[in-house]
Amino acid sequence: MSATVVVAGASMAGLRTAEQLRAAGWTGPVTLVGDEPHMPYNRPPLSKEVLAGKAPFESLAFRLRAGVADVEWRLGTRIVRADLDRRLVELDDGTSLAYGGLVAATGMRPRRLRCPGPLTGRHTVRTLADAQGLREALIRPGARVVVVGAGFIGCEVAATAVSLGAAQVTVVDPLPLPMVAPLGELLAKALLARHEKRGVRFALGTGVTAFEGEDRVTGVVLADGTVLPADVVVESVGSLANTEWLDGNGLDLTDGVLTDEHLRAGGRPDVIAVGDVARFPNARYDGVPRRVEHWSIPTDTAKHAARVLAAHLTGTDAGLAPFAPLPTFWSDQHDFRLQSFGAPALGKEDVRVLEGDPAGDVVAGYHTGGRLVGVVALGGQAAAASAARHRAELLKRPAPAA
Repeated sequence: MSATVVVAGASMAGLRTAEQLRAAGWTGPVTLVGDEPHMPYNRPPLSKEVLAGKAPFESLAFRLRAGVADVEWRLGTRIVRADLDRRLVELDDGTSLAYGGLVAATGMRPRRLRCPGPLTGRHTVRTLADAQGLREALIRPGARVVVVGAGFIGCEVAATAVSLGAAQVTVVDPLPLPMVAPLGELLAKALLARHEKRGVRFALGTGVTAFEGEDRVTGVVLADGTVLPADVVVESVGSLANTEWLDGNGLDLTDGVLTDEHLRAGGRPDVIAVGDVARFPNARYDGVPRRVEHWSIPTDTAKHAARVLAAHLTGTDAGLAPFAPLPTFWSDQHDFRLQSFGAPALGKEDVRVLEGDPAGDVVAGYHTGGRLVGVVALGGQAAAASAARHRAELLKRPAPAA
């Protein structure tokens, strides 16, 4: 067991993979390489508790289990190139690492708008530094905030900005409703009503064409010619997979790292991908490879992929069924929560109210071919608990095709 496992990415997915390698019996060297100077920390609070000033960094850092006490951490650096045939990775400090097993856990980075205008005053939310910088801007008295993108992060940031006393908060999105892509029209309409009731404004069905201002942003120009005054702009327009370091190795990197049903990349038993950079087929649904950017996925992928890699390195059989996770996400906005189990985006064409009413606490079921594939609750703790009661049905796999 002398070969080293190199984990590219020292966030949650990388940490969980190191832990699961030890749990799977791998006792050889493990090195984690990450571009941030911090030890792994929890990212969901960045757009909520951290931004609101309710959570210090110390509360975000993951507790390190005893099993990973002997792993090597290479923080504040990143892998810039990999040669999979030679089993070698090159770091941006000029050093190289040889490996017996490689873990792609490099995650995502925020997509940025390519519009004319100044850069100062424009923010993203991905790292601790991002959240700290954005908070400093939001707490300035009379801040006028424009959030571009009405997805998870955009809606969370808008809610937090309102709670901090921003003078005006407007969310811009080319789609007709907030979070309509993952939720469908029924709950997206209910979400819109809740945000508007709490003071968030929306400019929907339009995009951004330019930013006004000389040295810093003073306004956001929309496609219809409207100019929104802005002291703070938050760009929440999607993510890009950090896969450039794997270029030139024959892998499919069109949207993350394409893997097989055991999270192995490019048919290579010594290379696995985990977390939201992995694009994998889910045997629970239709088998179409997809990336999943939910909090549960780093742990789920790490547990399966680490066992697969450990088995390869030790010459044993992992004996695992194809990877089939049940994705889970939640999103806290204002005083309510979105709680989801399964894959609601696959069942948006057949959404049924299972409990409650969209005007209050509600639980909606998402179906495909008459089968329940996702459940989403919108409301308080009781609604979230009700959604969890449907897990047993969601965990059922479809019968094999005849």
